[in-house]
Amino acid sequence: MQAPAGDNDAITSINVTPLVDIILVLLIIFMVAAPLLHRRALHVNVPKAAKSERVATQALSVEFDAKGEIRLEGRRLVLQDMVHELSLAAARDPSVHVAVAADRSLPYGEVVRLLDAIRGAGVLRVGLEVKPR
Repeated sequence: MQAPAGDNDAITSINVTPLVDIILVLLIIFMVAAPLLHRRALHVNVPKAAKSERVATQALSVEFDAKGEIRLEGRRLVLQDMVHELSLAAARDPSVHVAVAADRSLPYGEVVRLLDAIRGAGVLRVGLEVKPR
């Protein structure tokens, strides 16, 4: 007895419905997660300068926000811990660069105190982040 012709045929088409369903679910997840990631980002309102240049070398990032919080490479630290971390980095590489992004609403004395602490850690190359006008 012979089997019906449809049983031995190879499957020549792919059902894309599950693939589309998975892609749509991933799209929804990313759309919901994107605003949450944006809110966690640190916003520092740096001052603008008429003459600014981009630094081509790799620099450690120090951010000083309007609330007075200090972040070194995105990690929130107190001033003493930041000085300790920078002194270790300066001991490893004496030519280490530090880029400081201080909020424009901070008092001048606070920014000078931060710069003094960075210099006290042994860092010789300190630059200030500014936005071009």
